Amino acid sequence: MFKLYCRLYQGTYRIASNFLPWRKPELIEGENSLSQLPKLIKTAGIHRVLIVTDQGISSLGLMDGLLKALGDEGLDYVVYDKTVPNPTIENIEEALELYKAHNCNGIIAFGGGSPMDCAKGVGARIARPKKSISQMKGQLKIRKPIPTLFAVPTTAGTGSEATVVAVVSNSQTHEKYAVNDMSLIPHYAVLDPLLTVQLPPPITSTTGMDALTHAIEAYIGRSNTEETKEFSQKAVKLIFDNIYEAYSNGANISARTNMQKAAYLAGIAFTRAYVGYVHAIAHTLGGFYSFPHGLANAIILPYVLEYYGKSVHAPLAELADLVGIGTSVDTNEQKAGMFIEAIKGLNTSMGIPNKVNGIMESDIPLMVERAFNEANPLYPVPRILSKEDLHSLYQLIKE
Repeated sequence: MFKLYCRLYQGTYRIASNFLPWRKPELIEGENSLSQLPKLIKTAGIHRVLIVTDQGISSLGLMDGLLKALGDEGLDYVVYDKTVPNPTIENIEEALELYKAHNCNGIIAFGGGSPMDCAKGVGARIARPKKSISQMKGQLKIRKPIPTLFAVPTTAGTGSEATVVAVVSNSQTHEKYAVNDMSLIPHYAVLDPLLTVQLPPPITSTTGMDALTHAIEAYIGRSNTEETKEFSQKAVKLIFDNIYEAYSNGANISARTNMQKAAYLAGIAFTRAYVGYVHAIAHTLGGFYSFPHGLANAIILPYVLEYYGKSVHAPLAELADLVGIGTSVDTNEQKAGMFIEAIKGLNTSMGIPNKVNGIMESDIPLMVERAFNEANPLYPVPRILSKEDLHSLYQLIKE
C-alpha cells in the first residue's frame, strides 16, 4: 500500500511539474568568461552585491580579479567567506545580516556547492523574511522571487548553478535537508574552466563523481523527460571521457571545460527528474559526520545500483552502450553489471575508497529513518526500498 501511495504521489507531481515555472539560468561560458560578470551585474541595475564564498576560495585568490573588476565598474560588494562544507543555518543567517547591513540588491555565489547552497538560502530568507530556513524545508515553500543570483562554480560537480535546490545542515540536530523551489534557480551561471584549474585532484575526482551520480540517478528514475534523458546521457558521456584526464592533468583546459559542462547538464537533468537513494543516504552522512557530499556519492553509487537489481538493468545497459562498455556481451543484466564495475574502476583509479569510514552503529537507525523520509514519497526511484533495505545498504557501505 505504501509503495502504491509513493507511485501515485510521484505520478501526480510529475504531471503537476509540467505547469511549474521551470527556467534555465542565462549561461556565460568559456575561458575568461568571469571577466564579463561585472558589466553584466551593472547592466542588471545592481549597485551592491553580497559575495558568498568560503575561506579556501579567498585564500587561493580566485576572486581577486573579479573584485578588482567590480571596483573598476563602480560596483560595491561585501564578502561572506565563512561558509563551511555542508553549509549550516548559521552560515545563512550570518550572510543574510551582511546583505541587509550593506543594502545589497544582488548575490554572487562563488565556489562549490556549499557557497551556492548558502547563497540560495540567503535568497530564500530575503524572499520569505517571516519564514525560517527549517520552515522552507521540502517542496515549493518560497514561491516568491529571490534577488538576482549569479552562480560562479569553481568545481565541476554539484550542478547547483542550474538547480532548484539548496541543501542545508542543522548543526543542532545533525539533519541535512533540501529546500526546493523554482525561485532558487540562479538567474545567471558563469562556467569559466580557468576557475577549476587549481582544484586538487581529490576534489576534482569526488566532485566529478557527484555529477555522474546526478546524471545516473536522474536517468534511471521514473520522472524523466526527453530533455532530461538527453542531458543525462550527454553528461555521462562527457564524464567518462574526461574525468580521469581532469583528475590526472588538471591543466587540461578541454577536460576542465567538458567536466564543467557535464556538471551543468547533470544539474539541469536532476533538478527536473530528481535523484534517489544515493543522495538520501549521502545527506545523512553529511548531516551526522560532515562527510563530503561528492565523496559520499562516489562510494555509495555502485552499492545502490547493484541493490536496485533488475529494475535498473535496461537503463544502465543503455548508458553502457553509450560509453562503449559491454559491447562483448548481449544481455542488459551483463551490460549493467559491466557499467557498475566501470564506476568502481573510476573510483579506484582516482584513489576513492570503497567504504565509508566512521559510521557508528548506534547512528544507523536514525540515519535510516531520515534517508527513508527524504526519499519517500518524492524521489521517483526505480525500486522503492524499505527501511530494512536501507539498513542493509548502510551495513554494506560502512567500513
